Amino acid sequence: MIENLNAVIVDDEISNIKGLQKKIKNLFPDIHIVGSYQKPELAIAAIKELKPQLVFLDIQMPRINGFELLEAVDVIDFQVIFVTAYSEYAIQAFKQNAIDYILKPIDDIELKLAVEKAIKSVEAQDNVELNSKLLKLISTTVTDNNKLIVPTVKGLSFIPQDEVLHIEGYEGYTKIHLEDNSTLMSSYNLGKFEKVMSSNFFKCHKSHIVNLNKVRHFENEGYLVLENKQRIPISRANKKAFLELFN
Repeated sequence: MIENLNAVIVDDEISNIKGLQKKIKNLFPDIHIVGSYQKPELAIAAIKELKPQLVFLDIQMPRINGFELLEAVDVIDFQVIFVTAYSEYAIQAFKQNAIDYILKPIDDIELKLAVEKAIKSVEAQDNVELNSKLLKLISTTVTDNNKLIVPTVKGLSFIPQDEVLHIEGYEGYTKIHLEDNSTLMSSYNLGKFEKVMSSNFFKCHKSHIVNLNKVRHFENEGYLVLENKQRIPISRANKKAFLELFN
């Protein structure tokens, strides 16, 4: 094994970073974590400067997702392991393109297999083919900021944000209400979606985020009426902020 292989971790949640750091230290003491970043913008600059041989990369992050981060790096001369909550069924394309991934919560055996595979690639300096496949995956994967990536029990849904009426927190899950009156259920909580929605969305209540373009009426008693006639509660604390958007 390569001694002192340098690695970077990118994940918007600090608990995930700390958990992965601990596992890597226990399983691969020769891997040196040279940086860990919650903000993708900082990670891009650090990867360019530090030139790690391995990057553990979350996919869904606020402002810049994992695919967009790789596009911004320009030269991908390192191995990538995606760390994701997406189901195995949903990301078979990663496997087909020789890109590895581990699922959250991280299993030690899966982590060990993925890292060992990455180490072999580093040792063989077999990056040219891998990187060409990685770039192909990025170019053919939905990375437009206007698309909402929704992990569901069946896989992944890629939804244009302008088709979303509102997002509802529901018993630890999230309901995505669409303009065709269909609904998607995701295991992600509302806070996760709040981080990635565009400025067209407004959190009007602790359990509701609305698409401002779909709001048709404001009712003084504390409701927003959407174009499909659905009434969404707006908290007293958020009324003022909502009305100021239209001043």
